[in-house]
Amino acid sequence: MMILILGNELDIHAAHLERVLTHMGISVAYWDTQCFPTQTQLTWCPNTQQGCLTLSTGQQLNLQDIRSVFWRNFSGVSVPMLADATQQHIAFRDATSTLRSIVQACPAHWVNSWQAYQFHQTKPLQLAMAQRLGVKIPATLISNSPAQIDEFVRSQHRSHTRVIFKPVCGGAHTQFVTPEHLEPERLQQALRLAPITIQAYIPGTNVRTYVVGESIYAAEIRSQAIDFRADAQAQLISIDLPEAIQQQCQAIAKAFFLEWTAIDWRVSPAGDYLFLEANPSPMFLHFEQQTGYPITQQLIELLCSTPEEKLRG
Repeated sequence: MMILILGNELDIHAAHLERVLTHMGISVAYWDTQCFPTQTQLTWCPNTQQGCLTLSTGQQLNLQDIRSVFWRNFSGVSVPMLADATQQHIAFRDATSTLRSIVQACPAHWVNSWQAYQFHQTKPLQLAMAQRLGVKIPATLISNSPAQIDEFVRSQHRSHTRVIFKPVCGGAHTQFVTPEHLEPERLQQALRLAPITIQAYIPGTNVRTYVVGESIYAAEIRSQAIDFRADAQAQLISIDLPEAIQQQCQAIAKAFFLEWTAIDWRVSPAGDYLFLEANPSPMFLHFEQQTGYPITQQLIELLCSTPEEKLRG
């Protein structure tokens, strides 16, 4: 059995899984996509559906011999700088097309799949899909229109609701909207660079749920910070998740093409769970250490099985 970890040993979660799998006697290697095409090689024949991957270590793997791939980090490609900008662009597109094609052609069991990764890149669609599933979401606007954003903020303030903002695709912490943010010149300048996601602030607590196959684990995250990721002192308290929310977790995972995920919720003082996002490659070690939930064990079982075996089991 060969298991690949998409990423490299510098990531503590990737390194943790590599150590556990190796200790179990399972062959495991890192596939760092950023090493392509300078240090790794990819070959694939559409006629036969056969291909191979040569890692930077020189190890050559037939795609058909890879049992599963754990999607930790996808770094794209790294093409050397060329003096000719046109040739640089062509090289980058060719390398990217090759990598994306082989990622999707590789018949291994992916945890998670390319489809899940692609869907995660469109977080506004995540919210819309969740609502179609009957899951509650905060009042939300994605826009780079100063007028639309100003009107959204005013409408929330009329109902005495504070407003937060964050990047559309992630990568920065959530902040409260202040009068300074809405200063016309500053707002216009910022929105010429990129749209933002703006939401009604939900008073209450944060809950994170992990879905690993059929298993669900949940903890309340106690923090005074608006974005708990910025709080090194945040406490994790194991909780029993309501049955209805467990069902929503499974429905979200299925609709988002996820075999494993961390789903973030905001729980209002009235006890309503509002969906924030589902991450296809979440950090989990701190959560596991604080709660004792067997996430590593569940991930190993998922990687060592095939979807068909899971169904039979």
